[in-house]
Amino acid sequence: MSEHHETEQAESHEEGPTVLAVASDGIRRGSADAVEAASKAWESAGRFASRFVYTTCYTISYGVVFPVMLAAGAVPRENAAVRGLIDGANDARTAAEEAVGSMGKSQDVAALPA
Repeated sequence: MSEHHETEQAESHEEGPTVLAVASDGIRRGSADAVEAASKAWESAGRFASRFVYTTCYTISYGVVFPVMLAAGAVPRENAAVRGLIDGANDARTAAEEAVGSMGKSQDVAALPA
C-alpha cells in the first residue's frame, strides 16, 4: 500500500504544477490585481474630488452672480447710486492691481542676491 501511495505522489508531481508553484502564481496574480484595483480607486477618487470642487465653485458663483445681476438690471442706470457703485468698483480694481503688482515686485527683489 505504501508503494502505491508513493507512486501516486510521484505521478502527481509529474502531471502538473506543485502546490508551491500554484500558491506562488496565485500570490503574484493577487498582488498584480491589488495594484490595478488601487490604481483605479485612486483615479476614481481624483475624478470625484475634481468634480466636487467644480460643482461647489459653480454653485457658489452662480448663487452670487445671478441675484446680483438680477438686482443690477432692476436699478436705473443714470443716478447717483449707480455712479457711486461704478466709481467704487473701478477704484477697488485699481487698488487691487497695485497691491498685486507690489507683491510681485517685493518677491522679485527678495529673490535677488545681496
